[in-house]
Amino acid sequence: MKTHVLITIFIIVTMSCKSKKSTENTEKMVKENPVLISKGNLYGSGEEGIEKQNLVITNDDDWNELKKQMNSINNVSNGFLETEIDFSKYSIIAVFDDVKTSGGHSIELKMTTTSEHTIIKVISKSPEGLATSVMAQPYYIAKLEKTDLPIVFQ
Repeated sequence: MKTHVLITIFIIVTMSCKSKKSTENTEKMVKENPVLISKGNLYGSGEEGIEKQNLVITNDDDWNELKKQMNSINNVSNGFLETEIDFSKYSIIAVFDDVKTSGGHSIELKMTTTSEHTIIKVISKSPEGLATSVMAQPYYIAKLEKTDLPIVFQ
């Protein structure tokens, strides 16, 4: 009987400690929205030479090189909401998916900051129903305030 009571008390104490820790971590997380620069698709059938990747850009040279590569087939950067970035205040997040064999694919980003790092959750969306027969590569480019915290993609 004593053993059963001790086990029950141990389980209750253990579960309450986990719940408290989980609540503390949730309170420290701050959801933010990165500032959209552009999202859409590249239509060069992969000729731009951009692989599926997640980039953090922190300087003008890398930013200009990315724009040049994206514009190598079609002038994509003309549709950007912003092209001149103050890298002393901001960083750029650029996410590229694989080249798809149909249209209707897209990418969304969700950003959460904790005391330890910035988490960028990449959400790939597929078309529902019929889709166009076109080669397309989804991308999402956004800026966020410069931080010393590491950026982690999920």
